[in-house]
Amino acid sequence: MQKILIVGCGNVARRTLPRLLGHYRVYALLRDPAQCAYWRDHGARPVLADLDHAASLQRIAGLPDIVLHFAPPAEHDAGDTRTRKLLAALAQAKSLAQQLIYISTSGVYGDCGGAWIDETRARRPATERALRRVDAEDQLRRFGRRNGVRVSILRAPGIYAEDRLPLERLRRGTPALRTEDDVYTNHIHADDLSRLVCAALRHGRANRCYNASDDTPMRMGDYFDLVADRFGLPRAPRISRDRAVREISPLQLSFMSESRRLDNRRIKTELRARLHYPRVADGIDAARQGING
Repeated sequence: MQKILIVGCGNVARRTLPRLLGHYRVYALLRDPAQCAYWRDHGARPVLADLDHAASLQRIAGLPDIVLHFAPPAEHDAGDTRTRKLLAALAQAKSLAQQLIYISTSGVYGDCGGAWIDETRARRPATERALRRVDAEDQLRRFGRRNGVRVSILRAPGIYAEDRLPLERLRRGTPALRTEDDVYTNHIHADDLSRLVCAALRHGRANRCYNASDDTPMRMGDYFDLVADRFGLPRAPRISRDRAVREISPLQLSFMSESRRLDNRRIKTELRARLHYPRVADGIDAARQGING
């Protein structure tokens, strides 16, 4: 039985774990000992190590046949030093992992003016967050080419689920952009992202990127309206972009400054993926039932 090491044991990792058990021996890289009980109780074997401390990663050298890399870069670094330390540790082994799957972000494309784009679109990251993701992608692809490791990259847009909805934002009355100033955004349900990880395990091509998005790009304000209507909350007030620059935090504003629509045909043709929530409305309805159920 092949051994999988999950790096970055957050929400998507927890949703992916049940899909792996029985097919793989699963290890979870954890820096917090308090998390060990959860992963052990759910069928994984904890490995205590910290991506920010290279010495602690020596224990993973030669361990996995496959690596699922879900960990975000450290904030404020110029590049992704966590990925650099991870790859250095893996490279110390005589027997390298055969496959590596990384969850990146569609933010690497930057602003595309609302255009439809596929994976051949040039990356033009406009934020430090996206620049770190570009650095991670480049490191992983070089590692794959140099060592014959099959690296597949899933570029995920906004991830949502019953526990990842903008309900508090709506309750606070945080404004959204008026339609003429608004941007196109894309989404993927966290469960479908975990399904795409498993699809990439089976069918992902070497050194290949995939837009891990559902079928329904929509304007950001329309997404907030959809959530508000489904949960019986007031819709977000709409304001101009000029006013948003004065009233909205730089971090929130950065998400309102990039517009693109992701072509997801590659996940269907190459990964043979079937999304459980192909439309955002499907996932929101399921989330409402889960919360109210």
